[in-house]
Amino acid sequence: MFDKRLYCGYTSNMKTAVSLPDRLYEEAEKTAQAMGIPRSQLFAKALKEFLERHRRENITERLNRVYSETTSDEFGDISNGGLESLRELTRNDSW
Repeated sequence: MFDKRLYCGYTSNMKTAVSLPDRLYEEAEKTAQAMGIPRSQLFAKALKEFLERHRRENITERLNRVYSETTSDEFGDISNGGLESLRELTRNDSW
């Protein structure tokens, strides 16, 4: 039997190489130093934030598409009924 830990490398994180413009690399290096974190952690944080923002934008885009395809008549009966119910419930309120 072999020890699985011997074959998984020294880190559980995926390593990758990327090419960056010199200016961007230098700014990232300075930012990581100012934050007191390793450069790879800065890149991971930045990528995570980008992906989360992109996912939110994608969800918003899909919702906008759904709502643009519905007509106001589809909900007319429901919203008018709700308004009438509210009027009935508050008819005798003294405010």
